[in-house]
Amino acid sequence: MGRALRVVWIVMIHQARAAMSHPAFCGISELFLGELAADLAPWQARCESGRHDRRGGSRKREEGAGPKYEFVFVDRLLATLVHLRTGLTHEALGVIYGVGSSTIGRAIGEVRPLLAERGFAVPERPGLRLRTLADVFAFAEAEDVTLRIDGMETQVRRPKAGRPGRRAFVSGKRRQNTVKTTTISDAQGRTLWSGAERPGQMHDQTAMPTEGIAEQFRQHPTVKAEVDDGYRGLANEFPGQAPAPPKKPKGLDDDDAPLTEKYGWREAKRRQSSKRICVEHANAEHRQWRPLRRYTGHRETYRETHRAIAAWSPTAPHAGPRATRPPSGRRDITNARCCTARMNSRFKGSVRDQSVCSVLFLSTGPPK
Repeated sequence: MGRALRVVWIVMIHQARAAMSHPAFCGISELFLGELAADLAPWQARCESGRHDRRGGSRKREEGAGPKYEFVFVDRLLATLVHLRTGLTHEALGVIYGVGSSTIGRAIGEVRPLLAERGFAVPERPGLRLRTLADVFAFAEAEDVTLRIDGMETQVRRPKAGRPGRRAFVSGKRRQNTVKTTTISDAQGRTLWSGAERPGQMHDQTAMPTEGIAEQFRQHPTVKAEVDDGYRGLANEFPGQAPAPPKKPKGLDDDDAPLTEKYGWREAKRRQSSKRICVEHANAEHRQWRPLRRYTGHRETYRETHRAIAAWSPTAPHAGPRATRPPSGRRDITNARCCTARMNSRFKGSVRDQSVCSVLFLSTGPPK
């Protein structure tokens, strides 16, 4: 009986590993997953070059000596993507891949910087990537692209009491400790750049001159962008480049105010909002990744995590189609939950078994 359970356990582990490459877990399609693995493959050569510089000379031992790193690069990449997409803990990923939690943590620490440094892909321009604001505005000027700019807030952990600058992260809008970022997209809602991380207390308009966005508008006078009410100062400084929603006329709430003015103002605001709603959709897709809904890690690594996720969210030009629910929708999900509960009842004493059962059945569905 014990041997049979062990065989079942091994089969379930292999199926759970195979499910990790599904877009519902890693966030990108299998086609682009293969391309990403091929693009990041030379990272080992870069690591060896860095070690050569630190040593100040060649290796003292033959290549291949020492303990073997059996956690291959493709599995490290998948574990990082799954962790960024679902927030699955290092311990749970270690159970699936048969390694320790420290190995998973080291793999994420190695792969996440590589994803963050790749930059943002350009639509219909394979091989070209945007890494800075100057790249984005130069691309928009060359291709005559109207940008959409909006801010995004992510809740973070509250700093320790007595720590300097503790109140700087308290957002006046959400009344929580947050980190703000700026997202720039095109007319189709594809993310061209996301960054300018700042404490939650800083207003969006304040970040325009401090992060260099206003300076880019001066250097590229033909670039246009759609913004919301939070960038009223930017719209006043560059009225022909960054129009904001129209202000509400005085006396519009009075009973004797003309209906034509009321409906005219509402229609003008609606049209302007419909032009920039695509960047709202881009931010919504970013929040499909668990860390950007509520970041529980150290704030020092938020910048790297945000760049790694935003560059590979479903709104990026190279991320492939978004994972959708099966046609039957809620019925399959309900059946999967029932089967998960039945399987978990067989492994009452092991939390590890229950987690793997949940991953397996939520990814592959109930048995036929």
